[in-house]
Amino acid sequence: MATGTNIRTWFNGSWHDGDVAVMRAGDHGSWLGTTVFDGARQFDGVTPDLDAHCARVNRSAAALMITPTVETAAMVAIVREGLARFPKGAPVYIRPMYWALDGDETGIVPRPDATGFAICLEEIPMAPPTSATTLTTTQFRRPVLADNVVNAKAGCLYPNNARMLAEARGKGFGNALVTDAVGNVAETASANVFMVKDGEVFTPIANGTFLAGITRARHIANLRADGVKVHETVLGYADFHAADEVFLSGNMSKVTPVTAFDATQYQSGPVTTRVRELYWDWAHSAKS
Repeated sequence: MATGTNIRTWFNGSWHDGDVAVMRAGDHGSWLGTTVFDGARQFDGVTPDLDAHCARVNRSAAALMITPTVETAAMVAIVREGLARFPKGAPVYIRPMYWALDGDETGIVPRPDATGFAICLEEIPMAPPTSATTLTTTQFRRPVLADNVVNAKAGCLYPNNARMLAEARGKGFGNALVTDAVGNVAETASANVFMVKDGEVFTPIANGTFLAGITRARHIANLRADGVKVHETVLGYADFHAADEVFLSGNMSKVTPVTAFDATQYQSGPVTTRVRELYWDWAHSAKS
């Protein structure tokens, strides 16, 4: 995001102040887009699921045929060392990333063991609990594994998400509710999505067209432990128009209430409020 706020960069074995240049023009990642990343969060002095995010960036690298070079535990240790350089309690977005350095004789397939690695720590405030968004439809869809590397958190997927967001904002909405190729709701342009009906929670079943997020899984576990029925199932636009509440789940803000889907209006209701409470309680009680 590089907002010009407090940034630290891990590159070539050490920490640097600021937004350090890490790629060269000839790097495979620069001109062919072989990049993966992940996003974790520090807030209120905790870093929930940091190990899971570091493990996932290694899986993403392998899915994009990039050789991961830093073990999860070592990556967590590097992140914690960098976080110690920020003011106590600072809200920090944590981005470990890999990119391919060289290609094979065609220039296209990444060469094994030719991998760039960096971590960017950027001070970004958490959204206030009162923040919310609105949803609309979009002409753009989530790809399938046969079309793109949907099993990785890869930079090459995000131009499609950007088209969705730009279209939604052009229509006067904050985000887009996105379907897969056969018309089932998958997620939004930037986060996983949940809906509430008659006190029960529903979310699109992970069908290989989108990353079922780490925070999404945490919400499901927290809700079920709290006695709430959670259904991972096939959902369409009609289900969301009939919902009582809708909220988004993502690492940047954890929980974002939705107040409208096109002409359908929602309140930020008791289940959405409870999801946020459960997450914050878990984050502060977990060893994170």
